Amino acid sequence: MRIYKVGGAVRDRLLGKPVTDIDWVVVGATTEEMLAQGYRPVGADFPVFLHPKSGEEYALARTERKSGRGYGGFTFHASPEVTLEEDLIRRDLTINAMAEDDQQNLTDPYHGQRDLEARVLRHVSPAFAEDPLRVLRVARFAARYAGLGFTVAPETLELMRQLSESGELKALTAERSWKEISRALMEDQPRVFIEVLRECGALKVLMPEVDALFGVPQPAAHHPEIDTGVHTLSVLEQAAQHKQPLTVRWACLLHDLGKGLTPEEEWPRHIAHEHTGLKLIKVVNERFKAPKDCQELALLVGQYHTHGHRALELKPSTLLDLLQSFDVYRRPQRLEEFIAACEMDARGRKGLEQRSYPQADYLRGAATAARNVAVQPLLEKGFKGPELGEAIKRERLKALKAYKEAASA
Repeated sequence: MRIYKVGGAVRDRLLGKPVTDIDWVVVGATTEEMLAQGYRPVGADFPVFLHPKSGEEYALARTERKSGRGYGGFTFHASPEVTLEEDLIRRDLTINAMAEDDQQNLTDPYHGQRDLEARVLRHVSPAFAEDPLRVLRVARFAARYAGLGFTVAPETLELMRQLSESGELKALTAERSWKEISRALMEDQPRVFIEVLRECGALKVLMPEVDALFGVPQPAAHHPEIDTGVHTLSVLEQAAQHKQPLTVRWACLLHDLGKGLTPEEEWPRHIAHEHTGLKLIKVVNERFKAPKDCQELALLVGQYHTHGHRALELKPSTLLDLLQSFDVYRRPQRLEEFIAACEMDARGRKGLEQRSYPQADYLRGAATAARNVAVQPLLEKGFKGPELGEAIKRERLKALKAYKEAASA
């Protein structure tokens, strides 16, 4: 029995980056031998065990063979005869196909260290094209390591293009796709994830609604970058630079989908794109089974982001309706995330990345004014049921009128 660290732990150590998760592979052992040493089995599809003390996962060296469509369409074979090199060759990228023993002696049969130094993401073998999930994984690694100068090897991009055209991407489950998408959006340069997917043709398969934004013009007065797709990437870039959470980044990616539906004869204007885009945002949310908080914020940002930009001009009644839509009395955090997405949208424009956004504090102040309306005096006046609701609304509207007047003074 020989035990090796493999994959990301080796890659990140060689890159000088913090090692968080460690994957272990065991060569030359049987299931019975693992059990005899106290390892606890957890793998359903192939033999994976938990270490009796550390709880870390140890997998028996295995080979795999394509047996069906999609990410799960593989048959695995594990036995003491499977070599380390055979286990490593089934991995996606050369930089993930290295192993080291307890003395940090490197096993690198597919030249991962060379590709690390050359800053290249390259597939290990032609079997790469058997797993459609790898298209998303490579794009995610491109987003993670773009800051270090990594690019995708042309021959790997070509395999990704073939996969995108094969129909295999449609066999991916919503859960597996979302796992990769959500992780990629939280990388340092998520725009690179979208750019790589677009370059290999995967974006128009996975998110045709986002792909359709590229080449669609916007008014130069508001959008010096002109192209809606470029703007979307810039908004996503701002969200990453400002360390926004996943909910905000997802909303940023989808906020302008309605502009992809504007007839060409109406370009570069996009009247009512906020409303036309809602059905597309719903479709994308459902396609990937995005978490409820991501779905809700994406829809709210899609519908109301232009309200956010015009916050200082809104009538008190419109402002009250906006606050009601966000349920600011019970869910204050959601308004904060909406404000963040609006600010990223305002900054995601060529040459305007450092612009101030006074609408943010104005909306916060409006929410505070509405929240500060006391209910108890209305109860004491005998209001109850629907009448109480109307009385509260009147008082909040009065508070917002006073707030707007004070802000304008």
